[in-house]
Amino acid sequence: MLLKQKSNLPGFHLALGYTVLYLSLIVLIPLSMLFIKTSTISFSDFWNVVTAPRTLAAYRLSFGAAFIASVINIFFGFLIAWVLARYRFPGKKIVDALIDFPFALPTAVAGIALTTLYAPNGIIGHALSQIGIKAAYNSLGVVLALMFIGLPFIVRTVEPVLQEIDPEIEEAASSLGAGRFEIFRRVIFPTVLPSLVTGFSLAFARTIGEYGSVVFIAGNMPGKTEIAPLLIITKLEEFDYTGATSIALVMLIVSFILLALTNWAQWWASKKVGLS
Repeated sequence: MLLKQKSNLPGFHLALGYTVLYLSLIVLIPLSMLFIKTSTISFSDFWNVVTAPRTLAAYRLSFGAAFIASVINIFFGFLIAWVLARYRFPGKKIVDALIDFPFALPTAVAGIALTTLYAPNGIIGHALSQIGIKAAYNSLGVVLALMFIGLPFIVRTVEPVLQEIDPEIEEAASSLGAGRFEIFRRVIFPTVLPSLVTGFSLAFARTIGEYGSVVFIAGNMPGKTEIAPLLIITKLEEFDYTGATSIALVMLIVSFILLALTNWAQWWASKKVGLS
C-alpha cells in the first residue's frame, strides 16, 4: 500500500490556493480580457489595425529601441557592476544608491528630467547640437530614456555573481600562466553569462512597454517617433477600445515569444557553463 507523501512545509494547499487566486486576479484575468475584447471584431478588422503603417512604425520603434538600449546596457551595466563588486573608492555608496534611482523615481519625472537635459536648449542637448547630434524628440531620445530605465536590471543581476566569484580561482589561473584577458574569457565571463542573459531579458521586457519616461522626450510624431504604448493611449482617448486591445494583444504575444527565447538562451548559457 502506497502512503501519500506529505509536504515538508505545512499549509501547502492553502498557500497554493492563495497563489493561484492572486495570480488570476492580478495577471491572468486582466490579460484574458485582451483576448475577449479583441475577439469582438473580425479577423480582417484586427489585421487592418495591427498592420496599419502607423502601428507598424510604433512597433518598430518600441521593440527596436528597447533592444538597442538593452544591448548597450549589457556593456555599461557589466562595467558598472564590475567596478562596484571589485573596487573600493570614495563615494561608492552614493554610486551604488544612484543605480537604484530609476526604480524609485516616477517615470514621468525621469522623462521630464531627461528632456530638460537632452533638449536642444538643455545642458547636454545644446552641447550635442553643436556637433550636429539631436538627442531629443527623435529615436535617439527614446533609446536614451530606455537606457535609463533598464540599466538597474542588468547591474543588480550581474553584481552579486561577480561578488561570489572566488578570487582563488583567478589566482590559480594566473599561477598557471593565464593572462588577464584569458582569465576573463575562461573564468569570469562564462560565470556571469547566465546573469547577463537574465539581466538583458528583464531590461528588455521592462523597456518594451515603457511610457512615462519616453513620452516627453520622444516627440510623439505618428509614424516617426510614436511608441506603441502611446498609440494605445491615443486609441483609448478616441474610444477605439478594440483597436487599443488589438495593438496591446500583439505586444503581449511578441513579448511572450521574446521572453521565451531569452529564457531558453538563459537555460542554454547555464547548461554551457555547467558543462565547461
